[in-house]
Amino acid sequence: MRTSVGLRGATGATFDHVAREAGVSRGLLHYYFGTKERLLCEVVRRDCDLRMERLSATVAGVGSADALLGALVQSLNETIAESPEFFVILFELHTLGRRNAEIAVELAELHRRVRGHLGGLLARAREAGVIGLAGEPEVVAEVLFSLGDGLAMRMIAEPERDYAPALTTGLQAARALVLPA
Repeated sequence: MRTSVGLRGATGATFDHVAREAGVSRGLLHYYFGTKERLLCEVVRRDCDLRMERLSATVAGVGSADALLGALVQSLNETIAESPEFFVILFELHTLGRRNAEIAVELAELHRRVRGHLGGLLARAREAGVIGLAGEPEVVAEVLFSLGDGLAMRMIAEPERDYAPALTTGLQAARALVLPA
């Protein structure tokens, strides 16, 4: 589903396409997921779990606010390079969630989990004396994700642009939130 949405968008990624590309029957997808929207939600849930694992590994052992923020920027760049379809599906779900209550609820839960995860990582880094925070950990996490997701949307929309200046400026903004200890 991830690949199909990346190529065709959510509307064009039908169960027929997904089943053919995965080498399974369409009926099997219906049996396990019921609807295309449910399958999309499951893909994003799995990708969010992987994103949280990556965040944990990326932030583990950082020794400063700059190292932590640099690791987050590196993680964003790697996700864009390795699996931009993660963001494509996430953005598609935001649009679909405006018309589908089930997707809206699922998306809100995914955001809560990821925000809480990064907030916990930030809180632990603060408690360890590695960083300071300009606000509550989950609030800082929310703003950091908003910055990253917004930049990701633009990076995917205009991949030929050089985003180094925007990332540098975004990093400066993030430094107002994640402070030296």
